[in-house]
Amino acid sequence: MIITNPVLPGFYADPSIVRVNDTYIIANSTFEWWPGVTLHASTDMVHWKPLPSPLNRVSLLDMKGNPPSGGIWAPDLSYADGKFWLVYTDVKGMDGGFTDMMNYLTTADSIEGPWSEPIALNGVGFDASLFHDDDGRKYLVQQTTDWRPGHHPFNGITITEYDVDEQRLKPESMRRLWNGTDVKVVEGPHLYKINGWYYLFCAEGGTRWEHQEVVARSRTIDGTFELEPDGPFISNFTTPDFPIQKQGHGALVQTPGGEWYYASLMSRPWRHADEPAHGTRGWCTLGRETSLQKVEWDADGWPRIVGGIAGQVEVPAPSDAIEMQVPDIATFHDDFSTDELEIGWNTQRVPFSDAMGSVGGGALTLIGQGSLVDRFAQSMVARRWRHFEFDASVCVEFQPNWYTQMAGLTNYYSSMLWSWIYVTWDDQHDCRTINIAQCDNYVTTVLLPEGSVSVPEDCERVWFRTRVRTGRYTYDYSFDGENWQETGVWLDAKLLSDDYAADRYWGFFTGAFVGLACVDMTRYGRQARFTEFDYQAVEAAAESCADSADEV
Repeated sequence: MIITNPVLPGFYADPSIVRVNDTYIIANSTFEWWPGVTLHASTDMVHWKPLPSPLNRVSLLDMKGNPPSGGIWAPDLSYADGKFWLVYTDVKGMDGGFTDMMNYLTTADSIEGPWSEPIALNGVGFDASLFHDDDGRKYLVQQTTDWRPGHHPFNGITITEYDVDEQRLKPESMRRLWNGTDVKVVEGPHLYKINGWYYLFCAEGGTRWEHQEVVARSRTIDGTFELEPDGPFISNFTTPDFPIQKQGHGALVQTPGGEWYYASLMSRPWRHADEPAHGTRGWCTLGRETSLQKVEWDADGWPRIVGGIAGQVEVPAPSDAIEMQVPDIATFHDDFSTDELEIGWNTQRVPFSDAMGSVGGGALTLIGQGSLVDRFAQSMVARRWRHFEFDASVCVEFQPNWYTQMAGLTNYYSSMLWSWIYVTWDDQHDCRTINIAQCDNYVTTVLLPEGSVSVPEDCERVWFRTRVRTGRYTYDYSFDGENWQETGVWLDAKLLSDDYAADRYWGFFTGAFVGLACVDMTRYGRQARFTEFDYQAVEAAAESCADSADEV
């Protein structure tokens, strides 16, 4: 069997990987998306089955008001003493040079929960991980923040002992473990003890094109850590034309047969044909994904990526892999027949609740709340873009009576970057109309002339569709679900990328989603009924974005 990277396509960043018996489990960051932390399991490293997210109740995670790309950063999943340990960070903001956050610990006997009430650890720095030493002691290893003017905001890696009996850290034990290299921005630490050495894996260089992973080691946990020679461990900085970019920030795992693999974040940029090669390597609309690379140890005991530091797109699966079957991610249909949202649906910051709507009986009903930039009360459910090219459609029943009541289909990166096609009320023509809006860095533009697409008075249902074609995407509508009308508006997909967001705000860590939303800014709770959601990946050559198409 062959591992093809990415193993988790779409926004699955900052992987932490652990093996329990013959099963591998990956935990990923979710930032402001709910539920917190995604989990996938595999017995062959090729096929990955989604599991219920662990942070699925407000007592474990409350992100109301968190900024874009705040929330869950770099969870750490480990297994020791017969149970799973999950350390996670909830970042509340990074304004004014201050990083406001709290690190938490929760445990569970089973990976599917239930997970214990959280233990608050500290706010020293994000990307915290728990190291279980072979003498039974445990340590929190973390990035260290520094707000002071004139100081680098990433102030090395610190280590603090954790008291299992008292369920708290020992602040008096906190000390600097490693300063990192001159590349700076050292973060994402994971500590391992292998063959008598303590190996410290850390990310550096930021999470863009300069991203890399480095390794240092020491004979003792309180000794001096020596940097791996001929590093970094993994990086794509010197391979700008390689299809995989940004690798780094990940975790190490050993197979039952003694083979080693490294789970890493990665991205796959694309660039418009008329864009110059200089300036950017492209736009990563699928966000930071998860790759797996094979690792071998050299004669001096240093880990090396098989094939070189750039990694490989295709990697041999473990020789003792147990093949498994998982659902195909190329297609997804939801008839909303169950009374809970299927795994893969997400909301912003808070769980799906009665205030937001209901699901079951063949429909998803959303109760209109705040706009798509609202951080406190929003009625939207969304799924990750898993492919560069796909169609997604849904049927909407909505009867607005005011122009601030809207319901429809959205492509969404964050509260600052999104677009959607929606039904609303046109008070100039006294009828329901369809329009398209795009938000670019909190500047919202309506893209169709007011009243240009009216909904027939006797039409109870409207179908919306988006067609995403790598660098461009568009919206269509239908009044019968069969005869589709093109709006003629093609939007630039780069606005939904990490790289576009990074030039405007520090929150550029997620990826594009497709979702369903209902807005009622009158706060009278106008409801929309959604049925027949469908997602279908298409071949890259199925339809090109013609140069003559109108682009906004």
